[in-house]
Amino acid sequence: MYGAQQWSAGWSAPVQRPSSGFEENWSEAGFDRQSVRQVVRVTTSGTRARVRLSNRFGKKPLTVSAASAGLTDGGAALRPGTLRELTFDGAPSVVIPAGGQVTSDGVELRVERFDSFTVTLYFAGPTGPSTFHAQAYTDSHLADGDRTADAGSEAFTERTHSWYYLSDVELAGDEEAQHESVVAFGDSITDGFGSTVGADRRYPDALAGRIAAEGLPWAVINAGIGGNLMLHDSLWYGDAAVSRFERDVLDKPGVRSVILFAGLNDIGFSEVDLPTYKPAPDVPVTELVDGYRALIERAHERGVRVIGATVLPFKGAEYHTPRAEAKRVALNDWIRTSGAYDAVADFATALASADDPELLDAAFDSGDHKHPNDAGYRVMAEAVDLSSL
Repeated sequence: MYGAQQWSAGWSAPVQRPSSGFEENWSEAGFDRQSVRQVVRVTTSGTRARVRLSNRFGKKPLTVSAASAGLTDGGAALRPGTLRELTFDGAPSVVIPAGGQVTSDGVELRVERFDSFTVTLYFAGPTGPSTFHAQAYTDSHLADGDRTADAGSEAFTERTHSWYYLSDVELAGDEEAQHESVVAFGDSITDGFGSTVGADRRYPDALAGRIAAEGLPWAVINAGIGGNLMLHDSLWYGDAAVSRFERDVLDKPGVRSVILFAGLNDIGFSEVDLPTYKPAPDVPVTELVDGYRALIERAHERGVRVIGATVLPFKGAEYHTPRAEAKRVALNDWIRTSGAYDAVADFATALASADDPELLDAAFDSGDHKHPNDAGYRVMAEAVDLSSL
């Protein structure tokens, strides 16, 4: 009955290798006889839902012993009447091969735009280190035993700010939800570093709000990874942008446009000697431009529009130097004037201090001089011309 139904991207997060990350998480320890309850915010609506789970960085097959989904009623609690068991080809459990992924069967569930959607996974045996997304900026919850059938939150006594194994929520059944999405692709500024945890105030969230207010049916997918590099893989900060672009952008259902916003870490990491900022080669602007051009070409081959975003000022940050600033200026000049993009979102001009263009405006600075605060993320979203999407 549902085989021909088209699915839309409701929510997505790029997956990463297990690592200690920016703050305490459970990825390296993994799980054993425990339930992980995760909350995400969808940006379209539907009457059916399914999830995708990833074991991309697992070293062995992963057994998901039970799984459920529902709508969030605050914290780890579910709204009454919304809990649904998830199955996989009709079975209540599934084994995901090392490096693989799996999609659940669809379940009947009315999901509205901007609902918080909860997924609970139970692991009856040790998982080993877990494929995850490090910086969720919202709570995930942990409980002992199988709690997939619990609508309440009492058993979930531990929290973290990461997502585990969950890479996508897809929705179907609403004409207005089908079938296009806008992907925000980038590093920690796209991921939402510096935004209020649990408040959904990242720039892609603000952009989704603008799109909804205009009556446009598009989803907004956040494909940011904190610390991500354009040209090099990182143990902490994910596969390089040029490596993960297909997986995290072009392979998502119904992508119509992508906002390409990356390069700051390639510019900055080589300016400091910190163990987490590795690899840290001195990357010339010409190599970054080549990387941008390759992504633009791949997107255009799929019929996807590309909006280029300028790199924000970062004077006062730990890796701002005259050499790094010269690279930023040259790269932004190319983004603005090359004509390689379908449109440009000039984030740098929108957030720069009126007194010093190398500096984030203090009203938009989260405190580290490179990541915006909630107000800055709103301004970034406002700098995107919706007609360009």
